[in-house]
Amino acid sequence: MIPPEMQTSLPCGVILKKLKKLKDDRGSLMEIFRTEWSYGIEPVQWNFVKSAAQVLRGVHLHLVHSDYLVLLEGSITIGLADLRKHSPTAGRSAIVPLDEGSENAIVIPPGVAHGFYFPDQSYHVYGVSHTWDLADELGCQWNDPGLKLDWQCTTPILSERDASLPSLDQLLKELPDGL
Repeated sequence: MIPPEMQTSLPCGVILKKLKKLKDDRGSLMEIFRTEWSYGIEPVQWNFVKSAAQVLRGVHLHLVHSDYLVLLEGSITIGLADLRKHSPTAGRSAIVPLDEGSENAIVIPPGVAHGFYFPDQSYHVYGVSHTWDLADELGCQWNDPGLKLDWQCTTPILSERDASLPSLDQLLKELPDGL
């Protein structure tokens, strides 16, 4: 059960948690994760990512694992689309902009397609609930109109893999009925 203070109005079953930063003359400290916060995710793998300006990662979808992301420096535009057939927010999309001053953590559940656009050079950490597995790494074109995501960019830098992802319609055909 997620406590009310951790819930937000974000669609897609996504949780946005305000974090607290402690500052003094030496710098700052911010707790970014505690198992007692009960997000429904217990990360088994943590990743540190540096992204150049204008990079877009995604759009990806996981059948099994959840993501827990904290932006450390820079800015990020997170695109979300709920592709879970039986979700109360099925078909809804959202854009969530964050910068390093927002001090938030975001939890993305399985079945929610997501992409990350970095207008500036940025650093983030993310944990996953299950060890990375290529079989759990699906995706579609970042600019597919069916996602209903306004990225505010037209020519992002994409990985070769992300540039060759199929259409949203093709991705939807690959999803299991129980999702």
